[in-house]
Amino acid sequence: MNTFLYFILVLGVIVLIHEIGHLITAKLFNVYCKEFAVGMGPKLISRKFGETEYSIRALPLGGFVAMAGEEGVDDNVPFERSILGIKPWKRMIVMLAGIAMNFALAFVIFVGIYAYQGQAVEAPKPIIVGTVENSPAEKAGFLANDIIKKISFSDGTSVVPKDFYEIITYIQMYTDTTTFLVERDGKELVISVTPEFIAEENRYYLGIEMPSATRVEISFLESFKYGALEVSNTVSSMVFTLTRLIRGIGLNAISGPIGIYQVTATQASYGLLNILYLMGLLSINVAIFNLLPLPILDGGRVVLTFYEMIFKKPMSKKVEQALMVVSIGLLLLLMAYVTLQDILRLI
Repeated sequence: MNTFLYFILVLGVIVLIHEIGHLITAKLFNVYCKEFAVGMGPKLISRKFGETEYSIRALPLGGFVAMAGEEGVDDNVPFERSILGIKPWKRMIVMLAGIAMNFALAFVIFVGIYAYQGQAVEAPKPIIVGTVENSPAEKAGFLANDIIKKISFSDGTSVVPKDFYEIITYIQMYTDTTTFLVERDGKELVISVTPEFIAEENRYYLGIEMPSATRVEISFLESFKYGALEVSNTVSSMVFTLTRLIRGIGLNAISGPIGIYQVTATQASYGLLNILYLMGLLSINVAIFNLLPLPILDGGRVVLTFYEMIFKKPMSKKVEQALMVVSIGLLLLLMAYVTLQDILRLI
């Protein structure tokens, strides 16, 4: 029961902050907002303040701000008070405000965690400590103190890892043979290795042992620096992952609501700070996901508005509706796929 409450709390706060961004900027530009809702489905609680109805709905996934000018919203208000009646650049601000708020939420959470702990963790450098016996890494010839200079993958991608955490991310995304450029005793050599799948843990591994992370004492002001770095590193990792997923690489590693629920249960067992950290990570996830250029998402609506700014007219309704149908279909397929992945992990 506690896990479910944490799950609702984490998703609820993320959605609430996102929609507040849309609401504040819409009202700032005098757009009529009929309803502000957290959740989807039937209304559980509903109160009207001013001209806007505020509601909490039954399904704790998603939320919305119903603005004049949008599909299904009563438009008996002056055109200039609709989302379509304000200048395109103002419309783009309204659409991007939710994403900005999610980034801000993550930043505040990370800064708060660092300030409370008074410590930061320096990621271990990409230097191998050792290898697990009979692991793919040992068989491939990796040795202790090898410095990983570059990693090359089968699709032609090459990366220079700045820390060991990045290496872990790359290995989980690419499950075929990977080539490492390592420095050993001042000389460079190339080692190729294929990760091994551990069915019980549903993950791939090489058997490379990494150094321990270093804890450093930090001041309150330094917590802002480390909070910003946490956001930056998370965004970088997620963009790398997303660009691979679009190409069909690493699809087995993604999770849906069931997977998030399981992660929430795990983090809840470690305490409040872990729950807050998870909330920060998921908030960045929501922000980046909403930047995708699909018309049903904020990023896609920004693209449509940008089109209008360039060509001085809105995109054809038929084309826009067709794009909307396609984007909804893609999202439904993605949801079905990640849910199936989550279920298979449980079996």
